[in-house]
Amino acid sequence: MAEAAPVQPPAEPSTRGRAIAAVVCLVLAAVLTVPAAFAFWGQRTINDGSRYVATVGPLVDSPEVQTAISTRVTDAIETQVDVEALLNQAFAGVTQDRPRLKLLIGPIAGAVNGLIESQVRSFIASDAFRQLWLEVNTRAQARLVQLLKGEGTGAVSVQGDQVVLDLSTVVDQVKSQLVARGLTFVQNAPPIPAADQQIVLMESHQLKQVRTIYAFSNPVAKWLLPIVALLYLGALLLARRRPRMTVAIGALIAVNGLVMALALSIGRQLFVNQLSGTVFGPASRIFYDQLLSYLERSQRVMVWLGLILLVIGWFAGRTRLGTAARTTTSDGLESVGATLGDTPVAGVGRWTLANALWLRIAVGVLGVVVLLWGANVSVPRLFWSVLLVVVLLAVVQVLVGTGRSVDAPSDEGDETPTEPPPDTVPLPTSGPA
Repeated sequence: MAEAAPVQPPAEPSTRGRAIAAVVCLVLAAVLTVPAAFAFWGQRTINDGSRYVATVGPLVDSPEVQTAISTRVTDAIETQVDVEALLNQAFAGVTQDRPRLKLLIGPIAGAVNGLIESQVRSFIASDAFRQLWLEVNTRAQARLVQLLKGEGTGAVSVQGDQVVLDLSTVVDQVKSQLVARGLTFVQNAPPIPAADQQIVLMESHQLKQVRTIYAFSNPVAKWLLPIVALLYLGALLLARRRPRMTVAIGALIAVNGLVMALALSIGRQLFVNQLSGTVFGPASRIFYDQLLSYLERSQRVMVWLGLILLVIGWFAGRTRLGTAARTTTSDGLESVGATLGDTPVAGVGRWTLANALWLRIAVGVLGVVVLLWGANVSVPRLFWSVLLVVVLLAVVQVLVGTGRSVDAPSDEGDETPTEPPPDTVPLPTSGPA
């Protein structure tokens, strides 16, 4: 009778597919990290009116921005209101009789223009203008979104070949303030041309590019960053050597942070060059940094997060130093927990020992929630979340040591040494007969 063929164990699933999938997830995440950050910034700052106003609101306290707006408004008023001509007209009869009085017309006109400028600067620095600034930017944000969609006009609109910011509301408010303070001739001046009440933001051909980017990125902007995070997580879960993958993820995140810093630096220089030579030129750098402050914080967080992940991957890896550091830390914490075996904490330690894996996962999730809460990521919050995770993991490890000390078998009373009876004497060995 032929022997039955031995039953072969089921073939193990190939790890090559997992490795390829992990690499694909890692590459996609690395390529999409910077675009996802910019898309999320656009979704968070441009589309959300309250966040936009909260971002640009502090600009009203910037001396450079105040100077730019004051200069533009003052120039618009002085261009339309010829103070010297008004004085010549007012004192025409007097100067005919006393021609030397004409010499006073120029200094008086200069003093009035100086008074207009000081009143404008005083209003721009007031609480009333601060409230007006918020209202203007609230309307400007709504108009900007319409402009990006190719519809509507308003505070931000296309005039010829340029995209302009309309300051007519500010000019009207300033004129009212000047009239209230005695300069009534401003009220009787001809209307100020619209072109003198505007600040050029960009050329219209640049607007076409911005509209194209907005049309493609806006539908996915909200979800692109979470997708990138899931791709990084998928790469980690699919990897056979997760500590090594953690190191790779950390390195790529840090590199992406540096790439974003370079992109922001280039964009800043282009923005400053675009507005150089204009009234808004001196304030362009302040405006750019404030508007993109979220991205500035994000790129610093990415660099530090990448470095932290590098340390975590090294600590959890199989290198000699990493293994030694991990063993020393774990043994030290568990030895502390072992001293609590005879205390009321023993029951908690036994439960922690049985659920240590899930507790560590919960601690990691809690750290991520603390970091991302409110979508206001910053380097200090990153450090606080990491500190929270480290402390909680240390507590878990101490309690694991407590649980192990409770469950360890006691050496006392387990074996009773057998001793020979006291009256037994060993027999001598007899030789050959």
